[in-house]
Amino acid sequence: MKQVQLLLTQNVDNLGIVGDVVKVKAGYARNYLLPHGMATAPSEGAIARLAEERARVEAELKEVHAKQAAMIEKLEDYELTLQRSANEQGILFGGVSQHEIAEELRNAGFEIDDRYVRIGEQIKRLDSYEIPVVINKDLKTHIKLWVVSDKSKEELEAEAKEEAARLKAELAAEKAEEEAEMAAKDAE
Repeated sequence: MKQVQLLLTQNVDNLGIVGDVVKVKAGYARNYLLPHGMATAPSEGAIARLAEERARVEAELKEVHAKQAAMIEKLEDYELTLQRSANEQGILFGGVSQHEIAEELRNAGFEIDDRYVRIGEQIKRLDSYEIPVVINKDLKTHIKLWVVSDKSKEELEAEAKEEAARLKAELAAEKAEEEAEMAAKDAE
């Protein structure tokens, strides 16, 4: 695989910031970076022109990093409680996704992207969970997530009793119907 050297003219996620000279595969350069104006061939003049822009971007990145570090510090021992509908066994009707967790954190005042919340797969049971929040390799923490039922234990028990009574009534009706059929056959 042939690699080419390019000078970035814009910030590119997971690659670099303005003014970085990077090595990338030729196809990535030819098909993405160059057509979108994100990079150019490195030269002394181009590097000098982008030096001021690079200094501004570095200052912005330091400011963003400081804000993110403060947010991670606030999230350190944060506990989040989500109420969800579940059956008697504690299995959720639906699930809890990283988007929902991030949305609740945003509602609580945290500036957080969905991609920072790492749960792997949807949460499908009532329980407590340790949820990793990873902004980058240096800024990460865990929050405690409690997924609780939106109904009290008494409400769940009452629903279970109602369902049991309904099933019992259905069985009694079926049994009475069978007995009536048997009596009709015996009368013939």
